[in-house]
Amino acid sequence: MFSERDKEQIKQRGSELSQITRQIEYFKTGFPYIRLIRPAVPGDGLLVLGEDEKNRLREKYEEEAKDRDIAKFVPASGAATRMFKDLFSYLESEDTIEDHPAVKKFIEHIHDFAFFDDLAQSLSGKSKDIESLIRSADYREIIRELLSETGLNYGNLPKGLLKFHRYPGETRTPLEEHLTEGALYAKGKNDEVHLHFTVSPDHMKKFEQHLEKIRPVYEKRHGVRYVIEFSIQKPHTDTIAVDPENRPFRNADGSLLFRPAGHGALIENLNEINADIIFIKNIDNVVPDHLKPDTTVYKKVLAGKLLEMGEKTDHYLSLLDSRERPGKETLEEIRAFIKEELHIENIPAFSGEQAEAAFMKAKLNRPLRICGMVKNEGEPGGGPFFAVNPDGTVSLQIAESAQIDPYDRKQKDIAARSTHFNPVDLVCRVRDRNGNKFRLPDFVDPQTGFISIKSKDGRELKALELPGLWNGSMSDWNTVFVEVPVSTFNPVKTVNDLLRPQHQTAG
Repeated sequence: MFSERDKEQIKQRGSELSQITRQIEYFKTGFPYIRLIRPAVPGDGLLVLGEDEKNRLREKYEEEAKDRDIAKFVPASGAATRMFKDLFSYLESEDTIEDHPAVKKFIEHIHDFAFFDDLAQSLSGKSKDIESLIRSADYREIIRELLSETGLNYGNLPKGLLKFHRYPGETRTPLEEHLTEGALYAKGKNDEVHLHFTVSPDHMKKFEQHLEKIRPVYEKRHGVRYVIEFSIQKPHTDTIAVDPENRPFRNADGSLLFRPAGHGALIENLNEINADIIFIKNIDNVVPDHLKPDTTVYKKVLAGKLLEMGEKTDHYLSLLDSRERPGKETLEEIRAFIKEELHIENIPAFSGEQAEAAFMKAKLNRPLRICGMVKNEGEPGGGPFFAVNPDGTVSLQIAESAQIDPYDRKQKDIAARSTHFNPVDLVCRVRDRNGNKFRLPDFVDPQTGFISIKSKDGRELKALELPGLWNGSMSDWNTVFVEVPVSTFNPVKTVNDLLRPQHQTAG
């Protein structure tokens, strides 16, 4: 199947031949669907915290944060092309703007975008007046200036560098909003704020240049020191593509085609962060300052819950590791914690206490994540469920729709009964009780990948995505779901999302 040239190409990418062979087997066999037991809902797998509990957890985090290594991990790879899908479609057509409602809305509200002044100035530099273009209905000229390389190039820039919010005297990009957020809830030892952004190699320099200009401003404004890292999705995590007959897809020059394997590949980047507490949040989920208090409070609440659950886990692990074997009462107490607070079910019966203790130790000694979940109001995204693990136990999992069998009525019914969804609001613990870092790829369920149909050069191909970062890649983590308000979730998937009130009242 593979020539010596192929093997050399695989080696140079940092991949193993056995890894590529296994990927081709996945194309042939497919991936099993997840087995849902029931949705996690308030009172059953999903915590809804009262005011006293929220205040207690927030205060716990605030008290301990100053002595902790804290980091914030922000997936920020890729261009914002999809954000402007409707505008590109209009440019490529000969339709009138009436045939494109999203484009019409964009033009009608163009003065409300934070990038309007830049757009007007860019056109002015070419002796064109944006107001005159609007009056003469020359909308394509305006949109081309926004998207093209000869204009603002927004169609090719990453979301993190687009202007999202307008304030008196300034505008801000998502990168700047994340710097602000980091100072509000992710400040650790020595007033340092550690931020890690995953970016595309094509955009790395632009991020670095933007950061060089803004870092001193935000450090002075918030009285912190930023420690900022950028990383790229590692080439060896790219997956091989195959043709419809599951044979390696080859480029015109005969070389193998490898494709980025989705955000699940970022578990390798996350694995390189060594901190007591790691916040994870998407690049486009930011709000202006006056809406940040909810986000700040709930991030601290989730982090306080992480610290609390980590302490309990460490306590029980210390009992299991003690010289004296834990007795029946201790094992019962640990079993209750595993079932009632970590929501791990279908725990097997054991013939002896030693075997039971070994099982419990294995279940406790793993990474921990506290996941904020918002009420489902129609936004796309995975949801919180109880699901079956490969070892037969049942635990809390985030499941995406692509993981659920569309032909299984029972599974579809369980999915339909879910009341909440995943806004990617995670706080993670990646060290064991002795401070040693877990190797995160060891806790990935490889059976939770995705296969999709794509094309290249007019030829159909099959592409393989690795298990998603917050579902399959964290399948073997211990998980706690906590309800957070929808006010903490304000993603920008299309340019017109910036017209929502949450993004329009920065001033």
